[in-house]
Amino acid sequence: MKTLFLIFVLLFTSLSLQASSLRIEASSFNQERTNYKLIDTRAADVYSKGHIIGALNFPIGLTYANMQVNGKLTDPFTMQKVVQNLGLNANDKLVIYDDGSFFDAARLFWALEVYGFKDVKLLNAGYKQWSDKKFETSTQTPTVSKSDYITIIDNNRLATKFATQIATRNPNQIIIDARPDKAYEGEVSSAKRYGHIPKAINIPASHNIDTNNKGAVLKDLTDLKDLYKGLDKNKKIIIYCAIGKISATNYFALRELGYNVSNYDASWREWGNDFKLPVINLQNAK
Repeated sequence: MKTLFLIFVLLFTSLSLQASSLRIEASSFNQERTNYKLIDTRAADVYSKGHIIGALNFPIGLTYANMQVNGKLTDPFTMQKVVQNLGLNANDKLVIYDDGSFFDAARLFWALEVYGFKDVKLLNAGYKQWSDKKFETSTQTPTVSKSDYITIIDNNRLATKFATQIATRNPNQIIIDARPDKAYEGEVSSAKRYGHIPKAINIPASHNIDTNNKGAVLKDLTDLKDLYKGLDKNKKIIIYCAIGKISATNYFALRELGYNVSNYDASWREWGNDFKLPVINLQNAK
């Protein structure tokens, strides 16, 4: 009996460590930073005024093919060039942070997973929180050597319009709309049409974050498990928002929880502007 109990404890501990391995606390990173390469997703002019010491700058705008149109992911050639110039390779251990919203950090986390990176984490703090803790910052840009990174695309992490169309009719797939409820219900829209993709359920991206007077942090795993407890882990999940940005926080949370998930990059800006595709508008039903 004692042996079985010990096995259970070890298994539970192992699963817990595995589940929490995609984030790192600021205090832990401050002690373990030599094991990782650090990425700052803020705009270049903001980064230059101060960043976590040693951080490389990967402005989140570089993950978009054309942010004004939709959230479509930047093309492989462009991504390869950006990654090479930062001296990164797909086997590097990376930690990503942003201004504390987690939306940009999560978007880059997802984009790098799409492009073959296997060991990426989010810093569970924004730059201001790091600075407030009096941890070391700098205005100096690290010197790096260009890498020989070649783009590798993990199509299981990237959902397209066609894949999402299939998901609307496939009972073994789930669609999650990460936009605020007013957008989901059809009261507001970033596209010409209002509503949501058929079959989509609404889990707003903000539900993945805890906010207090000290700033925002990712919700702990217990809260995330409760948030997503109704989802079948045997089913593939596709997530979208307006431009594949805030939905990346849902993507990150579900990755931590062990779900098979992809992010629809072009998202509602593409779907909602394509009049050939169906939408559900709950405002019309009132």
